Amino acid sequence: MVDATSPTSKRFGLRPMVVIIMFAGTSLLICAILLSISLGAASITPMTVWEAIVNYDESLTNHQIIHEIRLPRVAGAILVGSFLAVSGALMQGMTRNPLAEPSIIGITDGAALALAIMFAFFPSVPYTGSLLAAFIGAGVGTALVFLVGALAKGGLTPAKLALAGVTIGAFLSAISSGIAIYFDVAQDLSFWFAGGLANIDWPRVQLMLPVAMIGMAIALWLARSITILSLGKDVAQGLGQRTGIVRTMGIVAVMLMTGAAVAVAGTIGFIGLIIPHITRALVGLDYRYIVPCSAILGSLLLIVADILARLVNAPYETPVGAITALVGVPFFLYLARREGRGV
Repeated sequence: MVDATSPTSKRFGLRPMVVIIMFAGTSLLICAILLSISLGAASITPMTVWEAIVNYDESLTNHQIIHEIRLPRVAGAILVGSFLAVSGALMQGMTRNPLAEPSIIGITDGAALALAIMFAFFPSVPYTGSLLAAFIGAGVGTALVFLVGALAKGGLTPAKLALAGVTIGAFLSAISSGIAIYFDVAQDLSFWFAGGLANIDWPRVQLMLPVAMIGMAIALWLARSITILSLGKDVAQGLGQRTGIVRTMGIVAVMLMTGAAVAVAGTIGFIGLIIPHITRALVGLDYRYIVPCSAILGSLLLIVADILARLVNAPYETPVGAITALVGVPFFLYLARREGRGV
């Protein structure tokens, strides 16, 4: 495992490994996509899946299931997984905190609170309104975490940022639960609290894609600057980098991608924690490689988790957030213990 805060690495910018990881990851992703489309309440063969994609016939029920239910679901999983993974990578690079990720730093809880308010007070607002609310909530959650962390004695440190994120996240989550119970919208919000991909359709994918892709473009544009910033603020400033601008743009990218992911799939945690560490262990510390590789591996992880969510308790679906938590919680405890030893 590569330390996110380490200034040196023998594997820094190892291009052949990047090519291998991207090729292998993309190949596994394609296999996972085909498997995800094939699995479900209706048994559909891979050949039927292929025919539905290349020669769609709307008179066939299986083709309709693939086009209207399973394809948007897997497209949503690709987008959400990549957005969460890249958001986690950016946050870990900007804060030099190996425990940073959207669900731990309170961003997803802020977006969920905004959605709770929309359900309780503005139930007739269209989905575009919910998407906008999720962006605003993610921004408020981010601002609160950084504000509380900065007000602590000694300023904002990685440990204080993580503590502030957990505290603010729990506070926002408690408010969301209270609103859900008091205004009797708990059933409507249960999907977002549990996290899942079952309700994703093409209109939601189309609404999510443009805004969140702006966030992804910003992440790719900032990749080189994040690499320098991850070496430390003093080093970055010594190299002439405007650290304030880089962090501001990075936070905007995280807000856009996380807000879109939460609005569509709910609070799916730990993807943004696990994938950046795995990616750094494979390709080194250059964020020009970490960002695209994290996007591929994040998509792969969420699709596999969604497949398991459908198989664990078939024919019922297990919340995909529970599947990612089964892997993420032990990983988080391992990282916390490792960082504690290094103090």
